[in-house]
Amino acid sequence: MEDGPDSVCMLGIDLGTTSVKAALVVGTERGQVVAESCSRETQAYTSSVEAGLQGMEQDSRRIIRALNECLAALPQQQLQRVSHIGISGQMHGIVFWKRDQGCKWAEGGTGPIFEPEEVSHLVTWQDGRCSPAFLSSLPLPQSHISLATGFGCATIYWYLKQRLKKSGFPVHLLPEVGDPGSIAGRTICAWHGIPKGTKVGIALGDFQCSVYSCLTERTDAVLNISTSAQLTISMPSGFQPPETPDPSSAVTYFPYFDGDYLAVAASLNGGNVLATFVDMVARWTEELGFQIQESAIYAKIIKAALDQNDSHLSVRPTLFGERHIPDQLASVTSIAASELSLGHVTRAVCRGVIENLCSMLPVQRLMETGVRRILGSGSALARNEVLRQEVERILPFPVVYGKDVDAAVGAAMVMFHRK
Repeated sequence: MEDGPDSVCMLGIDLGTTSVKAALVVGTERGQVVAESCSRETQAYTSSVEAGLQGMEQDSRRIIRALNECLAALPQQQLQRVSHIGISGQMHGIVFWKRDQGCKWAEGGTGPIFEPEEVSHLVTWQDGRCSPAFLSSLPLPQSHISLATGFGCATIYWYLKQRLKKSGFPVHLLPEVGDPGSIAGRTICAWHGIPKGTKVGIALGDFQCSVYSCLTERTDAVLNISTSAQLTISMPSGFQPPETPDPSSAVTYFPYFDGDYLAVAASLNGGNVLATFVDMVARWTEELGFQIQESAIYAKIIKAALDQNDSHLSVRPTLFGERHIPDQLASVTSIAASELSLGHVTRAVCRGVIENLCSMLPVQRLMETGVRRILGSGSALARNEVLRQEVERILPFPVVYGKDVDAAVGAAMVMFHRK
């Protein structure tokens, strides 16, 4: 699709758990096409987290630095045509900043850029400081979604407890809730070539934006495996979730667009399990006196697994627990001496990630709701052929892997459809 006089240009930004992505989407009434995109790893985890503490925090400054690098890499000519900016990001976490001191403007290579100033670390959705006992002491949410560690409101309560403050919840910190696609404000000056006064949409969940970028039929299910993993289906129009949460339920009903809901198996264990496995192998080789880059290890273990078509080894990959069973950690069973090769173990880990998702949202339920195909997305699924093989082995549906299925594209599409 070529740019024309009636085309509009939207910028989608996704502030992800491990990387930032920006996508320029050009659209007309006939459809949209991704014109340009750029991704940068944030490398934002703080050193305390790397030491293995329960907290999981990221340096906000590194995230914004990665965002500025992304935008600087996009073509100025296209950025000058942007009329709307859609923003999504990792859900549930929280950042604190001082009023009117959250950011400052500085001069960058492509003009003014903003930088964080009086801003805290991001306490991410992976944070583990809120124990089940602590969560059970909190007021019940007036929602169908249960509280979990890593949720921003739970983190606020945790901080209040550490300072022995008995006052009520600081509701003044909560943002106003608006309709998806509505406008939060306008840019106050030119930014990387983006014109002053460009409309900026309210923040959107990265998961909903990922689904929005690809889901066109209610008979489709979306499988996303990035840092975490999700398997989701659309609920029928008019569906309303239960009024009270069920903490033991593996399926959560996420609000979607136009009053619809998604039934989601939202696993805390996805690409992060494989990353931890690679890190473990790297540490073992280092202890044995060898130095191998983790990227090289990843490539070698995938190749080894491709050479092993099957493995009876059974891995439950819940290293990070699950919100509905936080105390259930990982385990390995059916260990046979003949299946201890790197290929056998890697394949078993990949299969375990998929089987864990399917234990949360079973294949039988997908069939009962009329699912006819699976739309596969996410960085871990894209780069790992073994994961894709296990998806196709376990799920009895055709699988289509989306080329442009991501949250940045979805955020831009939301702004186009609701401009």
